Amino acid sequence: MQIVRRRRTVTTGKVSLERVYAVTDLTAEQADAAEIAHHVREHWGIENKIHHVRDTTFAEDGSRVRTGSAPRTMAALRNPAIGALHLTGCDNIAAGLRKHGRDAARPPSASRDQTGQTF
Repeated sequence: MQIVRRRRTVTTGKVSLERVYAVTDLTAEQADAAEIAHHVREHWGIENKIHHVRDTTFAEDGSRVRTGSAPRTMAALRNPAIGALHLTGCDNIAAGLRKHGRDAARPPSASRDQTGQTF
């Protein structure tokens, strides 16, 4: 299938087109265009959510680690840290990292701050 993405730059009003191609094992009877578009958007929603957490919490986009396999290795180390905090019910990854970074001997556990927010 071909997916055409249109983007408009807010400041200039310029519209750009990007064409990407994808392969699926679904037949036309199994999924129509709207359903396939939903799956594509859902995939990118998950991807953007994970990237957003890594970038805002670990400043991944600003990292100076750029050569070889180092960027992928650092992402592979950050993902389990985020996952472990999620498993403890942590809603705010940055707060959870601050809390558990203070005492490396303490295992992660769900905690609540004064407002009742889990971190």
